[in-house]
Amino acid sequence: MNSALLQFAEWLAASSFSVGLHESFYLYNWIETTHVMTLMLSLGMLAVIDLRMLGVAFANVPASKIAERLDKPMLIGFTIMFITGVLLFTAIPVRTTQSIWFRLKMLLLIAAAINAWLFRGYMLAAKNSWDLEAVAPRRARVAAGLSLALWAGVIVTGRFIAYDWFDCGGDNPAFIDWAAGCVVAE
Repeated sequence: MNSALLQFAEWLAASSFSVGLHESFYLYNWIETTHVMTLMLSLGMLAVIDLRMLGVAFANVPASKIAERLDKPMLIGFTIMFITGVLLFTAIPVRTTQSIWFRLKMLLLIAAAINAWLFRGYMLAAKNSWDLEAVAPRRARVAAGLSLALWAGVIVTGRFIAYDWFDCGGDNPAFIDWAAGCVVAE
């Protein structure tokens, strides 16, 4: 599988679109800036919802009202963040594909998405039960705490992608090379 991912990344890196993104003096920077700005916007709104579920902030505001008002701009921000993330990957696909930090980030993103999907259904049912309570039920608090932890992990690992601490070809332990998906040249 790592060989297939590397072949795809090499094919993508050779495309004129990837080369253009990577070598552009301004475009890559604008994409990265937009990615970080929409990350802050979206996760700021998500943090407000999560903190409300934990009973730390806005305890006197119905949980459904906060979620309802922040949902659309948060999803727009997530959409833009996703698109710019794909563009950032497209600009530097080989190094990114073989980055332990990128792989950890993807695992955390998948876990955060599953948590959000499960929590969203539970949240929508809140209007008729615990919506007005200052502190949400245990299940909602666990999901909110997990959301904050997973997204903190996504941010940290995403930031670490830029560093070459464990790049393939370096003096890494075998486990790190395996986890990063390093493909040994034959």
